[in-house]
Amino acid sequence: MRFLHIGLTSLILGSSLFAAMPSSSSYQLHNYGFGSGGTSTATSTNYSLNATTGETSGAEATSTNYKARSGNQNSQQAHVPDVASLTNPANYYNKLKFIITPGANPSDTLFSIAISSDNFVTTQYIKSDNTVGSVKLIGDYQTYAAWGGAGGQLVVGLTPSTTYKIKVNAFQGKFTETEYGPTVSAATVAPNITFDIDVSAIDTSTNPPYATSFGSLLPATVTNTPEKVWVSLSTNAEGGAKVYISSFNGGLHSNADNFTIASATADLAAVSTGFGAQGLTATQVSGGPFTISAPYNVATQNVGILNATVREIFSSSLPITTGRGSLQLKARAAAQTPAAGDYQDVLTLTAAGAF
Repeated sequence: MRFLHIGLTSLILGSSLFAAMPSSSSYQLHNYGFGSGGTSTATSTNYSLNATTGETSGAEATSTNYKARSGNQNSQQAHVPDVASLTNPANYYNKLKFIITPGANPSDTLFSIAISSDNFVTTQYIKSDNTVGSVKLIGDYQTYAAWGGAGGQLVVGLTPSTTYKIKVNAFQGKFTETEYGPTVSAATVAPNITFDIDVSAIDTSTNPPYATSFGSLLPATVTNTPEKVWVSLSTNAEGGAKVYISSFNGGLHSNADNFTIASATADLAAVSTGFGAQGLTATQVSGGPFTISAPYNVATQNVGILNATVREIFSSSLPITTGRGSLQLKARAAAQTPAAGDYQDVLTLTAAGAF
């Protein structure tokens, strides 16, 4: 009687399993047993185990483009992400733009991004703060939205003039981390800055030597040089660049009379004598903007001082393409200024990028 009771229990259990067989409109799985049994979850604070027994073992099914592994774990895998894009849209020397595509994965799927500059002989990872590190932490798995969505993000701290490859993998829930998908590549460029000056009455290119003359300085009269000083600046420096100006004599100096028409920041219409520069224009093709800096961002007969101190006269806080600026030199002599034909100064213009 006891033997029949066990057999009856087994029969009822078999009926329950049959009723719960996985099926669809086209297919039904008739054999879904666990053999000698198994466990579907075994967890602790830090670990989880998912396993079955009685499965059929076998080699991976592979082709040129695909690989299918057998077993419970691999049947639960997330979708391998589609190809990501990696580009250098703005001549970056230390960063690149990446966009991942989530494929058929749901919105809560997390993705990690591997990056390499040696075709994955060495593998690093894009961290959650978009820097690059050799260790991948759980916090470096982020959703598609956190990785910038369709707009992507910039990976920073890269080496100039270097080709990088990236690839993406995914996981969604426990036991679902995929292999990495296809690779894409892009290259950083070298840091660069170009700077040029011209001296001309109009905006045109000129060749050295660069010189201009006030001609005769009449007392109590503000006189401009007939030519302007033009500067051109382009750079991919992340912090932009500045143009600086300084003077050798600190004014218009005459060796013959040992006298200097001293430079100062002033309104030459309101003082008896002086010399200085006034910023006139600042434009750019892209980036920037290119701007005139104080004390040279003035008008009418106002000027900024020119002396041995190196001062900023044009500036851009971001990378810039073909920034173009101009400045005017102005001077005024007093009635007491000694007459001489050798009043002169030497101006130095320098550009520096914030790389």
